[in-house]
Amino acid sequence: MSARRRRPGVTALAVLAPVLVWLVADPLLGHRLRIADGERTLDIGAVPVAAVALLAALSGWGLPAVLERSGVRRARTIWTGAAGAVLAVSFLPFTGDGMDGGTRAALALMHLAVAAVLIPGPGGRPGEEPGRV
Repeated sequence: MSARRRRPGVTALAVLAPVLVWLVADPLLGHRLRIADGERTLDIGAVPVAAVALLAALSGWGLPAVLERSGVRRARTIWTGAAGAVLAVSFLPFTGDGMDGGTRAALALMHLAVAAVLIPGPGGRPGEEPGRV
């Protein structure tokens, strides 16, 4: 299956994966996911989780699409490196204050769940270059 045909399914899975983590952490285990910033507290619900995952998935289409169109060699390597770098940067807010360990762990699992779907998703199988399917 071509990378272009695979993207809608990858996007759906990238949205579903962190929502499933949220379902386990919040409703099932009863740990309210909250981030405090001074006097304000942000409750993290399923809709914001899905919305952020959707934005990440749609943004993740950009680089593979550009690489496909331009016929870049080693496109898969470039995509994997860029996505890994974005994942690493996404963990920086977890080093700050404002959330307890359970929220930090749940959010980290959400980031990993999205990455586990998106990093291999748009480019296909290892060794398969985008646009050369």
